[in-house]
Amino acid sequence: MEKYFDASYILKSIPMLLPFLKVTFIVTALSVMFGTILGFILAMGKIGKGKIARKIANGYTTALRCTPSIVLLFLVYYGVPALLEKFSVQTGNVDKIVFVVITFSLQFGAFMSEVIRSAYESVDKGQFEAAVSVGLSPFQAYRRIVFPQAFVVAIPNFGNSLLELIKEGSLAYTIGLIDVMGKANLIIASNYNAHALEIYLALSIIYWIISIVIEQVFLKFEKGFSKGKQSLKST
Repeated sequence: MEKYFDASYILKSIPMLLPFLKVTFIVTALSVMFGTILGFILAMGKIGKGKIARKIANGYTTALRCTPSIVLLFLVYYGVPALLEKFSVQTGNVDKIVFVVITFSLQFGAFMSEVIRSAYESVDKGQFEAAVSVGLSPFQAYRRIVFPQAFVVAIPNFGNSLLELIKEGSLAYTIGLIDVMGKANLIIASNYNAHALEIYLALSIIYWIISIVIEQVFLKFEKGFSKGKQSLKST
């Protein structure tokens, strides 16, 4: 079969790929939710006074940040079933999306722990002490003074981590999950590798648009919350 570049095939491919963004977004949303919870727990371990908890949290973060996403995905995909089989738990009917979500939740949690820790430590501790000294409870001081300012600092780093998660999530096709990347590879295979360039260009356009939209949304969030932070400091 003669292979040639057909620009019109890019536009034809996009409608075939878009429906499978649903799987990509589900993986991203679940990974962000569970990863943020894990990141918060790890951050508390890093910020807290317990030496053992701090070492565990720092060690976990270092290990996960140094492990390539695809390696971690295979470790979870093959390792979790092997481990559960030791306890007579069968995972043959478990959907592949579960292993993908576990993988990227673990990875996103490591990144979020640093985002939360750095954001918290960026707020001057004197503000907390001043708030308590004027009659606020520690909980009120954190809720009204510390957390709003830390949240503003965390927004851009959270946005960057989210973009990275969406891109890394494309590796899910390597274990057979049919998301937008998996669908692109199925189309290429069904075409006997014809028009592969056009399909990957269509896929790139989809990822570019998603990244630009997310980036702009977080920029608006950052500007909006920054104004609130400035007004908070001025009071």
